[in-house]
Amino acid sequence: MTAIPVPTRDDVSPANQAIFDALNSKLGFVPNLYATMAHSENALGSYLALQNAKSSISGKAREVVNLVVSQVNDCAYCLAAHTALGGMVGFTPEQIVEIRGGSATFDGKLDALARFTRSVAEKRGHVGQDAVEAFLGAGWTPENLVDVIVTIGDKTVTNYLHAATEVPVDFPAAPELSPAIAAE
Repeated sequence: MTAIPVPTRDDVSPANQAIFDALNSKLGFVPNLYATMAHSENALGSYLALQNAKSSISGKAREVVNLVVSQVNDCAYCLAAHTALGGMVGFTPEQIVEIRGGSATFDGKLDALARFTRSVAEKRGHVGQDAVEAFLGAGWTPENLVDVIVTIGDKTVTNYLHAATEVPVDFPAAPELSPAIAAE
């Protein structure tokens, strides 16, 4: 049991109960990490607004960012969730493992995205012009760069929340990366 319990619908405010109902209707359940955000009157709604905001990067590209950042931040919860979501957007299990390692050699543009994302996450944004130029040179735009960084921020929020709370993971566990892939 974690120090921060996962609240049930009855434990949260009426506004968060409505969000729980919407999540339950859409997903069939309220993920524990989202439920934990409902300890705050505003955090869950604010986070979901950020997560669902319009973006210049596609859902598939967002999953690349989510997987890479969650791996860099060693978030078992988000790795489990985004491994499932990565499969839903069309990545194979092998591609998901490669993406988590910070590359996507099966697609040049996604490879540049994965490499850029890993660099930003590991260096806390201090990537240097070579990384920016490689990202832009692969066909991404300055608008995409901004949206990638916003997505990195989005994922960092949930990675850190899970690290601090250790709420139970309610998705199938992501496979462990081999030391060779993790070190790339």
